[in-house]
Amino acid sequence: MKKIENLIENGFNGVVSVSKNSEAIFKKAYGYADLSNKRPNQTDTKFGTASAGKAFVAVGIMKLIEDGMLSLESKIGDLLDFDLREIAKDITVKQLLNHTSGIPDYFDEAVMDDYAELWSENPSYKFRRSTDLMPLFIDKPMMYAPGERFQYNNTGYVVLGLIIESVTGVPFDEYLLNSVFEPCGMVNTGYYELDRLPPNCANAYIHDEERGEYYTNIFSIEAKGSGAGGCFTTVEDVERFWTRLFEGVVVSKNTVKEMTSLHAENTEEKEAYGYGFWLGGDDNNIPFFQGSDPGVSFMTSYCDGVFICAVSNFGDDIWDIHSEVRGTLCTV
Repeated sequence: MKKIENLIENGFNGVVSVSKNSEAIFKKAYGYADLSNKRPNQTDTKFGTASAGKAFVAVGIMKLIEDGMLSLESKIGDLLDFDLREIAKDITVKQLLNHTSGIPDYFDEAVMDDYAELWSENPSYKFRRSTDLMPLFIDKPMMYAPGERFQYNNTGYVVLGLIIESVTGVPFDEYLLNSVFEPCGMVNTGYYELDRLPPNCANAYIHDEERGEYYTNIFSIEAKGSGAGGCFTTVEDVERFWTRLFEGVVVSKNTVKEMTSLHAENTEEKEAYGYGFWLGGDDNNIPFFQGSDPGVSFMTSYCDGVFICAVSNFGDDIWDIHSEVRGTLCTV
């Protein structure tokens, strides 16, 4: 325990949780959930997780596939009932899942650095449903032909959320609650509106360099998350998710194996992806999912019984912590 604690720098804000074969090795909270009122973070505090929610959406989609409601080769033109305009109607569910669709990205991380830039002209408080994001991408041209290459894409997962809603007839987050979170015992996980947060949620903070103070991110991200991200959860619920996932509780073990196998990669950038999960390690055998928004940083992995989750509500470098912790427990 002491060795892991020494890897976490002074001033860290968030939670780090580590276990092996379901036995806790280290779990500790740091800093404040509410800075102004000095309310500390706890190990059961709910944190925003940004793009980490893509893993949950991918599991929800794969469950619909197992239930026979769509397939990996289903085309968005057949699944969605709105005008796609210049967006290719033959993009498949598989291409959305593995980021090879070429669909126009409303936040292209290859050319944009700061997610907050999106909301300078688009009032973030107006974005509370998946459909609210459509004006940000629906009139843009395709980035490349479907299947041409791998390029991480946020719009693709917004569309997967829209597909869930089209196929099931309920909001995507309601579907995930009933079909993923509850079966996994994730009682403290959900998509919440930032101006209506439930108890025990952490505010996320951004540092104002000019004024030398922190401010919350409520005007720097949309008011409620979408298929692209924005889920709130706890480190305990994340461990439950990994455990139940690999037990085959939500989808079959064969499907989990498929999701955590290589389906797309960028060899130059050393990026490897399955369906909703990044893959790391020398043999791309370590599944992980992660997220980063203004004031939010999150990463978790699960391999050979080793669970690691690090989350910060001050946007701290949890990737270095994760790497250092994994290095102390197993060879990557």
